[in-house]
Parts: sequence; C-alpha cells; structure tokens
Amino acid sequence: MHTLETLQFDNTYARLPEDFYRRVMPTPLSHPYLVHFNPDAAALIDLDPGEAKRPEFAGCFGGSFLLPGADPVAMLYYGHQFGVFAGQLGDGRAILLGEVRNGTGDKWDLHLKGAGQTPFSRDGDGRAVLRSTIREYLCGEAMQGLGIPTTRSLCIVGSDEPVFREGVETGATLLRMAPTHVRFGSFEAFFYRRQHEHIALLADYVITQHFPSLMNVADRVSRLFSEVAVRTAHLMAQWQAVGFAHGVMNSDNMSILGLTLDYGPYGFLDEYNPGFICNHSDHQGRYAFHHQPDIGYFNLRCLAQALSPFLPQEEAQAALDQYEAAFASRYDALIKAKFGLRDARPEDQALVHDFLGLMEAGRADYTNCFRALGDFNQTPEATNDSLRDHFLDRDAFDAWAGRYKERLRAEGSVDADRKVRMDRVNPKYVLRNYLAQRAIERAAKQKDYSEIARLQELLRDPFTEQPGMESYASPPPDWGKHLVVSCSS
Repeated sequence: MHTLETLQFDNTYARLPEDFYRRVMPTPLSHPYLVHFNPDAAALIDLDPGEAKRPEFAGCFGGSFLLPGADPVAMLYYGHQFGVFAGQLGDGRAILLGEVRNGTGDKWDLHLKGAGQTPFSRDGDGRAVLRSTIREYLCGEAMQGLGIPTTRSLCIVGSDEPVFREGVETGATLLRMAPTHVRFGSFEAFFYRRQHEHIALLADYVITQHFPSLMNVADRVSRLFSEVAVRTAHLMAQWQAVGFAHGVMNSDNMSILGLTLDYGPYGFLDEYNPGFICNHSDHQGRYAFHHQPDIGYFNLRCLAQALSPFLPQEEAQAALDQYEAAFASRYDALIKAKFGLRDARPEDQALVHDFLGLMEAGRADYTNCFRALGDFNQTPEATNDSLRDHFLDRDAFDAWAGRYKERLRAEGSVDADRKVRMDRVNPKYVLRNYLAQRAIERAAKQKDYSEIARLQELLRDPFTEQPGMESYASPPPDWGKHLVVSCSS
C-alpha cells in the first residue's frame, strides 16, 4: 500500500506537445477539510485508506500543495453543445494532476475538479460547489455498483469559501479518477484547428495507452473508431436499460473509452416517462431519456468527422452501422434479462412494448416495477397483486399478465430460478434525485456527511435487499418529484 508521498506518479499526457493542454497550478481552497473519502477508489491506486486521516490529505486534494511527481495540466478540447459547434472549451474548472499506476499496471488519471481558473475557464470562476461534487461522487459509485462503465472519485474536500451559482454556496473539490479523460472533443479540437498531425498523434497516444493490440496496425484509426463506437453503444444500452438520463450529452462529455463522464444534471427515472428531461437547461428536450441512443450516434458522427483525415468515409459509416447493431443487440439482451426471458421469440417485442406502455400510462415507477416483476407468479390462479398495484388500468394489466404467463410457460420458466436471475439485473436501489438532495442538504446545512456514507454503502450493492433500508427504494415524496437540476449542478 502507498502513502501520499509514495504514489507512483507520472503524466504521459503532459509529454504530448503543449498544444494539447496548458500547464496550470491549482488554486487552493480556503481552509480545506475532508468531506468524504472513498476507500474503494483508493484501492484502485493502492493508496492506504489510513492516509485520509492525515491533516495533509485535505490540503493535498484541496489544491494547497502537489504530490511528488505531479505535473498539473488543463486539457484542451472542443465540442458540440446541444447540437451546435461550440469551439474551444477545455478544462475550465478541472486540472489533471497526473497519473498513478497500481501494482497490476492499471493507470488512473487523478483529475482535480473545482481547482480554480484555468486558461479555458472563459468567464467561469473555476470552482465547484459542494452540491455538484456530492452528486458526481455518489453517482459514480452508483453506476459502478450497477456495473456501468464510469469515472470514480477518491474524495470530496470542502471549504466555507463562498461560490456563486444560482445563489451563494460553499466551494469544494472532487478528485475524479478514470483511466483517461480524453474525450470526443479532444479530437475535434485539432480537426477544427487544421492540425491534422495532432489528430494522428492523439490517436496513437490513445491506442498505445488503452488499445495496445491496435499498435502497428495499418488501419488502426478505423479500428479505434469501431472500438469506440461499440463501447459507446453498449454504454447507451446500459443507460437505457437501467433508466439513467445523463442530461448533457455534448460531444465534449463523451469518453473515448465509453465511460459515463461528467455528471451534472443527471437523473434516474422515477415515473416511467420515455421523454423524461432531467436537465432544467435543456429547453428543447434534446437530451431527453429516449433520445440518448440517437445522440450517441450524433456524437460519434462528430468524432468521425474529427478523425476524417485518417478515417475513410466508408469505414466510418461501417463503424456507425456497427454502433446501431451493437446497441440493438446489447439492449435486447438487457431487456430480455430484465423480463427474465432466456429464449428469443417473435412475440417478445410486443410483450415488452406493451408492458412499457402500461407503465407510461399509469406513471408506474420504473425501478420498482421491474423489481416487482421478479416476484411474478405464473400459476393460472395467481393475480400478482404486488405488481398489479403499480398500474392504473388493472384490466389491461391482467390481460398482459396472461400473455406473460403463457410466455414463461412456453420456455419452461421456473419462478424461483427466474427471480434469482431477475434480481441480479433489476436493482432494488438507484440514486434517485431526492436521495442525493437529502444528502446534499444535510451536508450543506449541518456539515453532516453521514448520509453520503450511507448512500455510498447502499449503492455498492444495489441488487441486494439491505436490512433497514427499505425506505431508500421508495418513490420520491411530493417535495422530491420535481427537483430542478441544471448544468450548474
């Protein structure tokens, strides 16, 4: 295990030409203190969890001083925001401190969010607020527990330093971790700057660091794009299956590794509404829940354009077609598992479609409804009241339940075995916005961080019933049904 001083720091990204970044020092938080520490993330970099108890820990990740070997830079990227080319963006409030390799050779970026102004801050203050850091910290862990590729976070460091958003809040930093923070927009930067040699250099960097099997392959850029397309397709399928809405799927928020990146105005579905918009700033509904697969395709087209000096058009289109096929295949497999089906039959599409339609019409809770489906009893006399009560149109549900019983019997499904399988894919708990808000309010108003710890522990294993935590599976109370979440979140 490592101490802070013995972490094996490097920064391969900082060895690229300076067009890729700007060197910048963090701006320290005033009187920093540790809000929360993630031992699971510490294990990824072989960091002794006892280090979090040291007084230097909060200062280190509050920007007061650097660890040995750190080489901080703000990364350059461009992007399409809400479908419109936005030009130069870059890390306006985050700094890549460096990279740490663990004992098995895995590389993790240590990315300090809220570390102050950088050359890419534009008119921003470069800070993050406690509210947004808690939301990102918790959702990274929630997604990890659900088995969805994601960035992680090592810790939140707080301060009483005031930061203005919609109102005055307190500042904080988040130490985010990922194998890389290269984005689709990282490639867009050099396409629009007409620096094609840098596109090739960045592609080779990503391949060398993360896709070594493609090194020294003549068509490596095409194969890289295909790999990214498939990873993105699988990510979109997982989001859709679990009912997660990202909220701001700009091309600069898309990871080249297919990770869930940049948690801002996200939300898990409560009432099933395919048109759910979780971002208060998304006035046109571009990033509504049911649009996400299409937006993934749009962003891949942006990446294909950025790679076009080295990516033949026909090969780009083949990879985009592969995206569509990979999404459909993965989503179908995930939905089949959510319904407890093992075989594929022609009637399945209508069975799924009609169930979702009943959920939408009755405003049924997405997570709880699928969890209850695992208890379905296929015997002829069973009325399945615990599931039936989720629906307003009981007669329509009864008709659907009759079809589902027939479908289960047709493949010889055994209720007890099927429940075990379904409970492994239909979570009992998700990070509902009202749960995150409750943790935020306790932290901000009382400096009580116990709810953050409780949620982190709960979401580590969201598929298993946890004693005394039944209320955390409840739909939102009235005050939590329409929480406003914007890009400043």
